[in-house]
Amino acid sequence: MGQMDDYHPFPAIQKCSSNGRENQTVAVDMDGTLLCYRSLFPYFALMAFEAGGVIRLLFLLLLSPLAGFLYCFVSEAAGIQVLIFATISGMRVTDMESVARAVLPKFYAADLHPETWRVFSTFGRRCVLTATPRIIVEPFLKDYLGVDIIIGTEISTWHGRATGLVSWPGVLVEDTKADAMMEVFGEKMPEVGLGGLETDYPFMKLCQEAYLISQKRVAPLKRHQLPKPIVFHDGRLVQRPTPLTAFLIVLWIPVGFVLACLRVAAGSLLPMPWVYYAFWALGVRVIVKGTPPPPAQQSTNQSGVLFICSHRTLLDPIFLSVALGRPIAAVTYSVSRLSEFLSPIKTVRLSRDRSKDAAMIEELLKEGDLVICPEGTTCREPFLLRFSSLFAELTDQIVPVAMENRMNMFHGTTARGWKGMDPFYFFMNPSPVYEVTFLNKLPPELTCTRGKSSHEVANYIQRIIASTLSYECTTLTRKDKYRALAGNDGIVDSKPKVVKRQIMGC
Repeated sequence: MGQMDDYHPFPAIQKCSSNGRENQTVAVDMDGTLLCYRSLFPYFALMAFEAGGVIRLLFLLLLSPLAGFLYCFVSEAAGIQVLIFATISGMRVTDMESVARAVLPKFYAADLHPETWRVFSTFGRRCVLTATPRIIVEPFLKDYLGVDIIIGTEISTWHGRATGLVSWPGVLVEDTKADAMMEVFGEKMPEVGLGGLETDYPFMKLCQEAYLISQKRVAPLKRHQLPKPIVFHDGRLVQRPTPLTAFLIVLWIPVGFVLACLRVAAGSLLPMPWVYYAFWALGVRVIVKGTPPPPAQQSTNQSGVLFICSHRTLLDPIFLSVALGRPIAAVTYSVSRLSEFLSPIKTVRLSRDRSKDAAMIEELLKEGDLVICPEGTTCREPFLLRFSSLFAELTDQIVPVAMENRMNMFHGTTARGWKGMDPFYFFMNPSPVYEVTFLNKLPPELTCTRGKSSHEVANYIQRIIASTLSYECTTLTRKDKYRALAGNDGIVDSKPKVVKRQIMGC
């Protein structure tokens, strides 16, 4: 690291001691310092697509060359101002806040610089400076990194919408960033400043100590090293949208939607034994592991098998039926009318009244096999939410099923948007995969009829499914998810009122 010292006025961050910093303050630049990736484009693209749709993303792409030219040949502030205008002009502030809270933290957390975090995390008081609008980064920095002070670009609003312009003192870069920090801290400046480029030097010079982060690409902080795990997140995009990725997404969406319609039609109209082969021909892979049980024999008054599945998307019961080669009825908490109309299997809504739901499930089991996802909602990350224990009280014919899927472009779930589009987004992936693993039928000695409590049964099934998938069990529930992502309990009325922004549950 001696060469860096020869060419820069500050030593490398490796020379910064992390001991005895509990009562000190650190100020760090965000883009390219706290984060490995210096470009702002992916995060603006996420905001554009998730809050404004594909047309907004296309608008951002069209203005990006102008932003790049201004950034390189006029000023950094001018280039960033164009990106801000293209991304948020006319956008509702509430929509921006929703995306910043539910979507962006997952992508920011996947880009934390390990060396910066090693130093930054040891300080008792933490300050982050960024040219990105503060409203975009604040939820992640405060809720997941414990940042105390955020000095970011302030956006201009009018009647609850962003104008696309920024408020005084403008985009925070170079001297403007230093001036903003002086206004916040006054005479008592942070003990340590961390930056990555010459444009960070002005604020770094105000600190008692300052250290540089190398701009060489490094692997981001690993998932298990994150200060707080991100269990819940929303948004449709799977990958961070670089300019090339964003361009391919815009080109693919019209093609992907037609392909999704074909796949949905195949699943809805064809006999279930044929659907597996139709999906294979249309690029949807269904991998079946384990040995599924034979269908119940109604002639012998045999009760139906209750399949207990982990919950990845609303399509779980359908892919279970595809794996079995026969339609299996499913009980749901709430799905859109469109999803019910298109479903090739029988779906029955739960009422959330325990006695009514128990009676209904028992009646359905008399008619044949049934599938339940006791988590009550989907989870994208390798975690299982708490299993509701009602099912364990109703039958001892229980077969656990581990469901897992792989998508490379779009998520097939949402907490903030319209649930009716979930199947289409899943099938818009170029080559989605569903893996269905049938586990052994629950032994009689582990059922409620042999003295086990319903909670013991539910917890046991949660553990064996988690073990099969290499997931982690949690006690989090449907309410925890929707409160974190959508600000509600995720409940949809059977006859929803006509309101301006109805948020539908899963």
